[in-house]
Amino acid sequence: MAHPGFLRSTLIATAAVCAMALAADTARAADGPPPLTPEAREAVVQMGKTLSGEAFSFHDQTIREYAGANGEPLHIFHAADVTLRRPDRLLVDVNGDDGVVRMAFDGKALTVYSAETNRYATLPAPGSTEQMLRLASSKMGVDFPLADLLADSPAEAVLSNVTSGYVVNTVPIGGVPCRHLFLTQPPGLELELWIEDNERALPRRLIITYRSLPGEPRFIAEMSGWRLDARPSDAEFTFPMPEGATKVDIKQETPK
Repeated sequence: MAHPGFLRSTLIATAAVCAMALAADTARAADGPPPLTPEAREAVVQMGKTLSGEAFSFHDQTIREYAGANGEPLHIFHAADVTLRRPDRLLVDVNGDDGVVRMAFDGKALTVYSAETNRYATLPAPGSTEQMLRLASSKMGVDFPLADLLADSPAEAVLSNVTSGYVVNTVPIGGVPCRHLFLTQPPGLELELWIEDNERALPRRLIITYRSLPGEPRFIAEMSGWRLDARPSDAEFTFPMPEGATKVDIKQETPK
């Protein structure tokens, strides 16, 4: 058993650290958000260089928060495997509380398929993956908060409209030291991004807080299993439709 004096000293030291952190946060809040610091920018730029490679794949686990009928915060969980090949190939396999969905983009069209309903929708989308994701958002209501990581220029996409940001600290994720960044994008968007503190600078965690929306919901993502040596073939981005699958008019709805 630890000596009472040791425990008391430990508690006092912990309280002192917490008090200093609180004082720093209070001072920062009083002064307003700081401009984007060079250290924070450098971390995002280094991440962007890694993610600008020809192809990669990763696994993510996400939590989306949304408001219930009475405004109560509710959550929906997803797990996804993402494969990207630049400039115009993307495959996303999602398994979540609301079902199993596959998104396949072959450079010509995006197909979104729901396994539960055996329905699919196809959106003609010639162009890059970034252009396709923008079109899918406007035409199909497909929301992909990690889209900036798949953009033609990931660092530019993440830093777009950022007015302030700094490195909070460095913490271990999966045994790897990661820089914890806090970024703001008006109006009312806050991002916390954890980037590996090494040459690869891979993103490992992301939290988006939507301050301007009712209930200030959040999106949380944990990213792992990064493969920067992925060499996916064209066949991996084509989706043979299951027998009996029904096509849905995207002007009316997306498959659910």
